[in-house]
Amino acid sequence: MEELKTIMQKFAASGWDLIADPAREWLDGKSNKDTLVSAIKQADEECGNCGCELDQLYKRALELL
Repeated sequence: MEELKTIMQKFAASGWDLIADPAREWLDGKSNKDTLVSAIKQADEECGNCGCELDQLYKRALELL
């Protein structure tokens, strides 16, 4: 669970609303899992191969959820 929390903190700090907003909601305990999973999948599709540090985190977060 700590690993997932760390990933969500990175998503929340990313500045990319697509992933930052759902991650902040998850960290605040107000998350809808389906919304979060959908946002992570979309982020992975749009940016999952750009070479940034978040690329691998999308897939890992989905595994942990």
